[in-house]
Amino acid sequence: MSTAVSVNFDDSLNTRDFRELSSFIYDYCGIKMPETKRSMLEGRLRKRLRATGHPTFGSYCDYLFRHGGIETEAIFLIDVVTTNKTDFFREPNHFDFMAKSALPALAKKGFGRVRAWSSACSTGAEPYTMAMIMADAAEKGVISDFNILATDLSTEVLAKAHSGIYPRDLVDPVPPEFKRKYVMQAKEKHRNDVRIAAKLRSKVGFARMNLMNPTYEIGDPVHILFCRNVLIYFDKKTQTHVLSQLCKCLVPGGYLLIGHSETVTGIDLPIKQVANTIFMKQ
Repeated sequence: MSTAVSVNFDDSLNTRDFRELSSFIYDYCGIKMPETKRSMLEGRLRKRLRATGHPTFGSYCDYLFRHGGIETEAIFLIDVVTTNKTDFFREPNHFDFMAKSALPALAKKGFGRVRAWSSACSTGAEPYTMAMIMADAAEKGVISDFNILATDLSTEVLAKAHSGIYPRDLVDPVPPEFKRKYVMQAKEKHRNDVRIAAKLRSKVGFARMNLMNPTYEIGDPVHILFCRNVLIYFDKKTQTHVLSQLCKCLVPGGYLLIGHSETVTGIDLPIKQVANTIFMKQ
């Protein structure tokens, strides 16, 4: 019989361990961990202490950095560190722009088959919202077909996204017409979850990707690219790298959409602004 590991909740990250962890996290995925986030990091890492059998942060960090544990633990460490807030139709003007401007404009340029990329998809609400807009456009004959690549750094959120299962209240922002078409209700009345319809799930492919990679191997260039509420976690150097690589993945005339609290000011990119936080590749 296995014995549960008792984690010392009075234990805290000492300065050396915190600096090693924050340095690794920055190098691995570009997320800055200033001193103000030490207590947040402590709280999130307790889950990994339990899972790996380490009663203190000191023994966990020794395992990571002095006994080779980082090779197998890195993915799990990053999973608990990353923030994964997600909502359907979050920042809705972006989806209005897709439906009313981007997709018709792309079709006029000869891009009837549209490829999109949700580059920080979290648990999937963003790419499935994109899919609803694009499926509706295809049904109306605006475009002929579409597919969506959805990537994230966290394996945990990708698994949830692939399943397409969500708490019922998470889909409240979905318009009723789309909810009828694309959201399946559970037959059992007591269940409080719903599932994205298979016909929509089949249009979205999920994969793990680290935006700190030197280049982004995504296959053919995309026509619409969402990278929202990710840049805020990066310093200017990392923002420049990420945005430069994202632009290389866009077709000329394709669209890049970033979060409403984000900016590309001061970064030399081959794009022009066409709406608030929406840019077109030149």
